[in-house]
Amino acid sequence: MMLVVAITLAISTGQRLHAEQSQSFAEFIESLWPEARDKFQVSHTTFDRATKGLKPDLSLPDLALKGKPRTVRQAEFTRAPSEYLDSAYLGRLAQTGRGLAAKFKSELAEIETRFGVESAIVLAIFGRETAFGAYTPEHDAIRVLATQAWTGRRKERFRGEFLYALKLLEMGVPREKMRASWAGAMGLTQFLPSEFFTHVHDFGGDGYADLFDSVPDALASAARQLKNHGWVRDLEWGYELVIPQSADCAMEGPAGSMTFAQWIEKGFKRVGGKPWPAGLDNVQAYLMSPAGGHGPSFLVTDNFKAIREYNTSDLYATFIGNLADRIRGGGDFQTPWKAIGPQKTAVIRAVQEGLKARGHPIAVIDGFIGSNTRREAGQFQRANGMKVDCWPSEDLVRKLNAG
Repeated sequence: MMLVVAITLAISTGQRLHAEQSQSFAEFIESLWPEARDKFQVSHTTFDRATKGLKPDLSLPDLALKGKPRTVRQAEFTRAPSEYLDSAYLGRLAQTGRGLAAKFKSELAEIETRFGVESAIVLAIFGRETAFGAYTPEHDAIRVLATQAWTGRRKERFRGEFLYALKLLEMGVPREKMRASWAGAMGLTQFLPSEFFTHVHDFGGDGYADLFDSVPDALASAARQLKNHGWVRDLEWGYELVIPQSADCAMEGPAGSMTFAQWIEKGFKRVGGKPWPAGLDNVQAYLMSPAGGHGPSFLVTDNFKAIREYNTSDLYATFIGNLADRIRGGGDFQTPWKAIGPQKTAVIRAVQEGLKARGHPIAVIDGFIGSNTRREAGQFQRANGMKVDCWPSEDLVRKLNAG
């Protein structure tokens, strides 16, 4: 009997909470109308049609819901590096990419001439984002963005994205086309709504940049976005290398940037004894080890940074770089990835907290690993006589918490 009462009470409480959230959500959406009208030129008809009966999707990740832990589904920050950069999957995408490179040869050549972004790079983005159009995101963009704007952990950003999405509707983009990721990115090369107004390029010249159905428009827009983020013509994204015994992964990150000439002087060499290309001596680069000491390391350039602006993840940018290399005829990473398991948000957060408490420059404690966390973890390991692998672990947490 008590169990039945408890279940009934739980259902009743859940229904009440949902009703309260729905009411609060409705009030929030209605509060956006003046801004949609005045700043985004959205008509009342479009606003009402888009928001009438709209309910939040509380199953989305990265929501700030009271009593619920943060959930992260972004593969770049959850999967093991070896799994994310799966060689077989990269190989299959590369094969498809080479076919598309031939099919769109003239379009890609024009895109490269116009924006300076090598064709294999934009094809790699197309491949990573939607498997060359084979994958259609599952979410309604309007619902996703409204939910994230209402109770997401980055409310202000998503507030703007929601309003830009309404503007797209006002401009005639069919809502059924606006299928999105959980974070609201749409189209063949996954643009946020605001990016439709800053980076798109109408390759076909028909007056409409169609990122949903036109491959040339989508590829040209991806190239334009990279150029807008600082892409440098005729510069590689990076080079896999061998770290000399006199150095380690604790030198990683933009903070340790040097010219290629300086890295080479310190004994850094390309894998397989490959020569360094001419003209790199004065080019800035930094060490990047996406799995710490458990996988390949690279010297990466400003073009790696430009790729990261597309998706702020080292694994993502490494995926794009390697897939582009493969499309051009290159192969797998030469240094093997070790099986270190998935990225553990709680462990990463604990390492970040421990490093910050000990005076390390950790600006953000978010449970997501990046070059700064790896660098500072390695610096601590080096200073405390530990094996330097620059990777968050339970052992590292215990050492950081040990008085």
